[in-house]
Formats: sequence, structure tokens, C-alpha cells
Amino acid sequence: MSLKVIAFDADDTLFINEPYFEETEKKFCGIMENYLSHQSISQELFNTQINNLPLYGYGIKGYVLSMIEAAVKISEGTLSVSSIQKITDLGKELIQKPIVLLDGVEQTLNKLQGHYKLVVATKGDLKDQQRKLHNSGLGHYFHHIEVMSDKKAIDYQKLLKRLDISPSEFYMIGNSLKSDVLPVLEIGGHACHVPFHTTWAHEMVEHNVEHENFSEIEKITEILPLLLPKSNLL
Repeated sequence: MSLKVIAFDADDTLFINEPYFEETEKKFCGIMENYLSHQSISQELFNTQINNLPLYGYGIKGYVLSMIEAAVKISEGTLSVSSIQKITDLGKELIQKPIVLLDGVEQTLNKLQGHYKLVVATKGDLKDQQRKLHNSGLGHYFHHIEVMSDKKAIDYQKLLKRLDISPSEFYMIGNSLKSDVLPVLEIGGHACHVPFHTTWAHEMVEHNVEHENFSEIEKITEILPLLLPKSNLL
């Protein structure tokens, strides 16, 4: 492989993210449990999120607005001001969650640094992602940080144009087959899937991936033998 750039997703690839949303969703269901079952509340919230993605994009702010909208719908407009305050407080708590690096992340970045240009390619709210990367202490490893409104083939093509590289020189590592793998393979790049123990339903795909440019590993440090000569692994 004639690789020049190794890109990493951020959430649930470099540091924990989805478990915090799951925790927040449980608290939201607790606020609304006098109206519906937790399962029905979760489904309504999910539907609202998906419908709002074209408007708000990905990230915590859009999630909070979707929680409020779902709560108003579930309560048929009877939701109290105090309940709305509780929901906005959930959003503030979510924004202030600690940044917890996944095992082996810093070791992997340290080994790869100097051999490739390392970049972050992630979805979400720009301010929130910048805050998380700053607080993670990982920022100095990266040549470029790209917070993308979406991760489709055209979005990756735009990123490669900004990086001035061809698809064959690009390698994407992430926990989502839908966002981090399939679009990159579609444009002729290389991609590696590092599964996280929990995945947002919107990011799930049901079919197996078979492609000559695709790899799957169990933990992020397993990427090192694929990208470095043996002499650099010691």
C-alpha cells in the first residue's frame, strides 16, 4: 500500500462516547416514564433524532433539541417547564462528561507518528468535537482535524481533495462500518473496522464486508503490524 494519510474516527474509536448517550437516554426515559414505556420513549426519541439529522446534523446540541421535541410529542404538549429544564440539564451533563481514552490509543498514535500524516475524520458538532479532542490530550498527534457534517462518499472525496491525496493513499480507521468503512471503500480507499461494544442503531449495517482494501481488528493496537515494518514494532 502506498499510504500517506491514516485517519481516525473520534467517538468510540479514540475515546468513549456512545455509553454516555445511552446513560442520558435512560435518564430521559425516567423523566418521561409517566407517559409511555421506556421502550416506546426510546423509539420516539430515535425517530425524532433521525428526522432531525438533515436540520441539526450530528452531536449533542441536536440531541438535546430532539429530546425536547420528542418529550413535547410524547406528552401531547403538556410537558412542564420543570421537565424541560431537567432535559436541558441532561444535555449540559452530557457535554461535560470526562474524556476516557480507549485502550491502546495513545500507544498506537505514538508508534504511527512520523511514518504517516495522522488526521481525525469525525462527525458531530464542531465546538464539541474540538473540545473533546483538546481535553483528550491527543491533538498534537494530528496533522489535520476534520469535523464532517456527514460521512458519505462525497464527504470523503472532499476531505481527500483538501489533503491533496488520492484514495489509494488514504486509510480510515473507525468503529462504524456505515460511516468509517463502506464510503471509503466505495471511493477506492482503505478502511479498517475496530468494533466498539455498543453502537448507535443508526450506524449499524446488517451485511458482512468483503473487500480487498478492508481489514477488521479487535483492538486498535492490532493496526500497527498492518501499517509498520517489524523493526518499528519493538
